Amino acid sequence: MSPSRSLASGHVAGPILLLIATVAAAIYFQEGWTALLAAWATPEYSHGPIIPLLSAFMFLQELKSEPIKHGKVNRWPGFAALLFAVVLGGMGKFSQIDDVVAYAIIIWVGAMLLISFGWEQGRRFWVPVLHLVYMLPLPGVIYYKLSIFLQGISSELGVWMLGLINVPVFLEGNIIDLGVLKLHVAEACSGLRYLFPIMSFSYVFAVLYRGPMWHKVVLLLAAAPITVFMNSVRIAIAGWLVQYFGEEHLEGFSHFFEGWVIFMASVIILFVLAWIMLKLQRSTMSLTEALDLDFTGLWPQFRRLELVEPSKTMFATAALLVLVAVAWNVRPTPQSHIPDREPFAFFPRSLGEWTSRPSDRLASNVERTLGADDYYGASFVRTSQEPSVDFFSAYYADQTKGGTHSPEICLPSSGWEIAELKRIDIAPQVGLSAPWRLNRAVIQKGESRMLVYYWFEQHGRHTAWDMEAKLLLLWDGFTINRTDGALVRITTPIMDGESESHAEARLQDLFLQVTHVLPRFIPGR
Repeated sequence: MSPSRSLASGHVAGPILLLIATVAAAIYFQEGWTALLAAWATPEYSHGPIIPLLSAFMFLQELKSEPIKHGKVNRWPGFAALLFAVVLGGMGKFSQIDDVVAYAIIIWVGAMLLISFGWEQGRRFWVPVLHLVYMLPLPGVIYYKLSIFLQGISSELGVWMLGLINVPVFLEGNIIDLGVLKLHVAEACSGLRYLFPIMSFSYVFAVLYRGPMWHKVVLLLAAAPITVFMNSVRIAIAGWLVQYFGEEHLEGFSHFFEGWVIFMASVIILFVLAWIMLKLQRSTMSLTEALDLDFTGLWPQFRRLELVEPSKTMFATAALLVLVAVAWNVRPTPQSHIPDREPFAFFPRSLGEWTSRPSDRLASNVERTLGADDYYGASFVRTSQEPSVDFFSAYYADQTKGGTHSPEICLPSSGWEIAELKRIDIAPQVGLSAPWRLNRAVIQKGESRMLVYYWFEQHGRHTAWDMEAKLLLLWDGFTINRTDGALVRITTPIMDGESESHAEARLQDLFLQVTHVLPRFIPGR
């Protein structure tokens, strides 16, 4: 049956129900759309608006090979997926974490395909649905850790390239020292911001590529190495410019090369890689023939939406989405609960045998990056002959828009290398009755070594894992309407000839003193 005959027969109930469900979902998931638009305004995710269009193209291409089916099909798995999307979106809305609502949108898209086409046919469209992941902002914790990891590889490779062309350079932590100029890796590696659009392009490239499956896998996995390699080339060229032409030439080069040059060069490398693989297997196809870029016949496939049947499941879908959209918009607006606390300005200058001198305020750019509502740092000493123990804490009244920056990210940015890091429950060591999980790290810069304890405070819970802190934030925002929290860090140097156990005993002594006063400044439940 053609679309025109379907309409002529008056079978418009299905498309109308689909339209109602889509409009209601757009209203219910509005915070997710807001989060996407905000992310797409940043350089890292500026490719976002293109992703739904590419996914739609892949979907319509796949639809060409799918026959039109009528009659009873199993649509209830799609309705189960829809319920999950609604619940996940609700948790994001109640906890005020808009990114979670954005994640729920993708589940909703998959659910609508399963409901419209049934389980047997709809599940075959997972490829274009999965591609929508590339339009989402990564959770901050994952984004920064991934960036630091790739920046480290990129800077190491760039420094190696500089050595090949006899440019003197020294890499200290995440700082590239060119002698006359020091580049922070975050600045030197800004070209990595194009990793996400390149990964999206390689995904589409692999899907549309008609070669063997192992070719597709290579093309899919090649995006990250290609981007890191191109950024290493960028670092090497920047170092060469500084060495032979002066740092005044660096700014213009950076603005030019951190743009779409890396993206286009990476795309060209992907095309060359595909061409090489075709040649190696002596394929009779040209690269143009190997890519399924047939744009004809897409409109008739799009018009198949007119054939959506008015099933009971589709009716239940539209009713559910209208109900939750209306219920959410007529509910009383909840207010986040911000508990009473003392500001860090009143943090004790003496803790047992320890006396302190407050640290200087952070530089304005560091304060801006930290984004804390209140923070405090102090250097504690017991005797003039003993090394100090430094205390730092940052409090966030609302962590939904950032917060709780992990030292795993901040320390390498200051030139420190993390030599050892493990998560431990320190309670048995110091005699606490309840578990107290934290990170124990040994960091070094040149010959200097330090021992660090740090953890995240989430409403009376002490967690070492930043992802766990984010999950607790989601749960507490949903259940107790609280999104505050804090980072706590205690640090002491490991002196020449001093054992780690001796430095740790000093660290643990101040740690115990801090635990007695911390609830005044970082409220529990």
